[in-house]
Amino acid sequence: MVLLTPKGLTEERFSANHRSKPCSCRSGKDSGYGYDYDYAQLFSPNSLECGEFINVHHECTPINILNPYTTPTRMFSKRRPLYRFPLIPLSVLAVVLSFLFLYHYYVKPDSQFPGFSKASASSHAPQCSSQALALGEKFVWYAPHSGFSNQLSEFKNAVLMAGILNRTLVVPPILDHHAVALGSCPKFRVVDPKDIRNSVWDHMIELIRSGRYISIAEIIDIASLVSSSLVRVIDLRDFVSIWCDISLDLACITDTKLQSSVSKSLKRCGSLLTGLHGSVEKCIYAINEDCRTTVWTYHNDGHEDGMLDSFQPDEQLKQKKKISYVRRRKDVYKTLGPGSEVESASLLAFGSLFSSPYKGSELYVDIHESHQDPRFLSLMEKIQLLPFVPEIMIAGKEFAKETIKAPFLCAQLRLLDGQFKNHQKATFNGLRQKIESLRKEGPLPIHIFVMTDLPRVNWVDTYLGNLTRDKHNYKVYFLKEGDELVKQAAVKLMAAGHGQRFISNSNTIGKKYCSNQRLPDLLLYVEQAVCSSASLGFVGTPGSTIAENIELMRKFGSSS
Repeated sequence: MVLLTPKGLTEERFSANHRSKPCSCRSGKDSGYGYDYDYAQLFSPNSLECGEFINVHHECTPINILNPYTTPTRMFSKRRPLYRFPLIPLSVLAVVLSFLFLYHYYVKPDSQFPGFSKASASSHAPQCSSQALALGEKFVWYAPHSGFSNQLSEFKNAVLMAGILNRTLVVPPILDHHAVALGSCPKFRVVDPKDIRNSVWDHMIELIRSGRYISIAEIIDIASLVSSSLVRVIDLRDFVSIWCDISLDLACITDTKLQSSVSKSLKRCGSLLTGLHGSVEKCIYAINEDCRTTVWTYHNDGHEDGMLDSFQPDEQLKQKKKISYVRRRKDVYKTLGPGSEVESASLLAFGSLFSSPYKGSELYVDIHESHQDPRFLSLMEKIQLLPFVPEIMIAGKEFAKETIKAPFLCAQLRLLDGQFKNHQKATFNGLRQKIESLRKEGPLPIHIFVMTDLPRVNWVDTYLGNLTRDKHNYKVYFLKEGDELVKQAAVKLMAAGHGQRFISNSNTIGKKYCSNQRLPDLLLYVEQAVCSSASLGFVGTPGSTIAENIELMRKFGSSS
C-alpha cells in the first residue's frame, strides 16, 4: 500500500511559503493620502517585493507645487512651466495608489490561502500543479450516483478498473439518495460523463458545507482489500489537497470577503478534475464514452476489443429518439493501460461506472470472465462481497440478540421509489406466501423484522398493518433513525476512523471552518446487517439492489 502523503502538505508549509519579508515605511502607516502603506503581509514570493514599492514611493519627494524649483540661493532663476515635471511624480504616485487599492481588495484575501493568488494570476485554461505532476503516481476516479446500493456497485467496478490499470483509486463520498441521476442506459438516455462528474463535484461541496460528508470507505470495510496490496486508495479530500493545493474544508468559509476567492479556487479545481474543458496533456484524461457507445471488457489478449456488442438500439428506438448510437466492446487495458494515449495522464476520470445485466449483455462493464492472472482472480474474489465496517455489523447483531431474541424472518419491502411503487401488490404477495409457509412449519408467533421505505402511518391499510394488528400470530420489529442503537453505532463509527485518510484532519488548513460535522445516518446499513442474520429466511423486493446486497451478505455469512 502506498502512503500518499506528499512532503510538506501541512500548515507549516503554508505558513512558511507565505511568510512576508519584514519592511517598514519611513513616513509611517499614513503618508497623508489616507492609504495604509504597511502592505508587506500581502506579497507572496511571486509578487512585487515590498521594498520595491517603498523605493518607488519615497522617490516622490514632497514639493512646493507653486514653485517646485525654488531654492534659498536661486531666488530669481528663470521660471519654468509648472505643468510638466511636477505632474510626472504625481502621476506615478496615482498609479501606485490605484494598484494598491485594487491589490488590497481583490488579491489580499487570496494570499491567506495557498494556491489562490497563484491560480488567479494564471490563465483560465486548467493546468495541473507542478506538485501534482511531481507525485509520480497515477490516479483514477469516477462519478457515483443514484442510491447507496448502486453506488456500492459502482465502487466495486472502480476497484476493478484501478486494479487492472494499476492506478490509485480516489475514494468518493456517499451521495444523497438520487442527488445525482444517470438516466436510462436501455433507453439510451443518460447524462454525459463530464456533466455527471460536474454534478458529483457540486454535490460533494454541498456535503462538505452541510457537515454530511462521509466516505464510502467509512461505511464499507475495505481494510483487507487495501492491506493485500491488490489496490491502492486515497480519500477524495486528501486527493484534492494534493492535486489542487486547497483544502475542501475551505468550502465552509462564511467570511464574505474570502468567499469569492474560495469559490473561484474550488470551481477551478472542480473544472480540472471533472474534465469540464476536456483532457489536459499529462494531467487528466477525461473519458467521455458511456453506456450508449461502450462496454468495457478485459481479456489477456484483448480479443473482443472493437467488436459490436450484442445489445444495440432497435430500429424503432432509433427512429423515435432520432439516435444513431453503436455499442462497441472495448478492452479496458488495451484502451486505457500501458502503451495507450492515456498512459501519461496523471488522472483518469470516468463518468458513471454503474452496470447491470441486460438482454444477454452488460450495460457498461462486462468484466466477469476468469483470467490466468492470480492477482486479478484474487481481486475479483474479494470484491464479490465488500462488507459493512464492524460497527455496523455489531449493531445489527445486537438488535437481533437483545431486541428480537428469537429466530426471525426479514422482509425488505421497497414500495415507494421508482418502478417499485407500481408493484406493491406483487411485493406483498411474496411476503404473504413466505409467512403462510412458516405458519405451517413452526411455532407461533412468527417474529418478523421489516425494513421498508413506507412510513409507519401508511401501514394501516396494507398487509403490514394486518401483521402488526395480529399480535397473537405475528410479532413485527423495525428500526428508526432516532433509535439509540443506531445513534451509538454512528458515534462509534466516527471514532473508529475507517476512511483511509492519509493526511490528518488536524493538518488541513481549512479544518477550523468546518466544525459542524453531523453523525451519519446508518439506519439503512444497520437494517441490512439485521437482515443478514435472519435465521427464518429473507424476502426481498424483486429488482432491488438492496435486496441483492442482503442476499450476498447471507450467502457469504458476513453476519457470523
